[in-house]
Amino acid sequence: MNFLRPDRALFDAAIVDLDGTMVDTLGDFAASLNRMLDDLSLGHVAPAAIETMVGKGSEHLIHSALVHVLSPALSKAEADAKARALFDRAWERYQHHYLAINGRHSAVYPGVIEGLQALRAQGLRLACLTNKPTSFAKPLLADKGLDGFFELVFGGDAFERKKPDPLPLLKTCEAMGTEPARTLMIGDSSNDARAARAAGCPVILVTYGYNHGEPVRGVNADGFIDSLAELVPATGR
Repeated sequence: MNFLRPDRALFDAAIVDLDGTMVDTLGDFAASLNRMLDDLSLGHVAPAAIETMVGKGSEHLIHSALVHVLSPALSKAEADAKARALFDRAWERYQHHYLAINGRHSAVYPGVIEGLQALRAQGLRLACLTNKPTSFAKPLLADKGLDGFFELVFGGDAFERKKPDPLPLLKTCEAMGTEPARTLMIGDSSNDARAARAAGCPVILVTYGYNHGEPVRGVNADGFIDSLAELVPATGR
């Protein structure tokens, strides 16, 4: 498998995405969105459809889910307008339900613990950077026993813009005091890769994540891994 080995000679730190990279949260999204839709007296959205909506922040996820369930009865423009009109109520209900079930329907991907341990063993500093709201991300990391690996956790509301904008990566590097060129981005989607490229960070992507329903190997990245366990040095396996 072709990817950049996270060697201390090359990198000082790594920035790791959350949803689709460390934790499979599709079940949490489905439960929260469908409870939100129940509150709005709307139909449900299937997990397969939700998977293509994940990765651009909760606002995009909620709007996309609303358009999806409204579209069969309305034109695209009408569904979009109706979704915008319902958004504030939907956002309030989604937050309520997500905070209540956060982590209950999700699981850490195999190899994640071993990969994070390997990064730390190499002496790399670690930050978690996700488009998920910080109030969702921190409890999830704690629930899954991952919070101890990261000195910094930034959600999608931490900065003025979200990935794929490079700003969150640049701000995370600044907070850690590391140069982008020596800070490895590890994610699962084109959002992570585009942000990394624009910020000047090397990037590797996992092959099992969401990537908006598109084949991840078509993304411009420095390498791909099937498991974070592949970050373990050969001598440490």
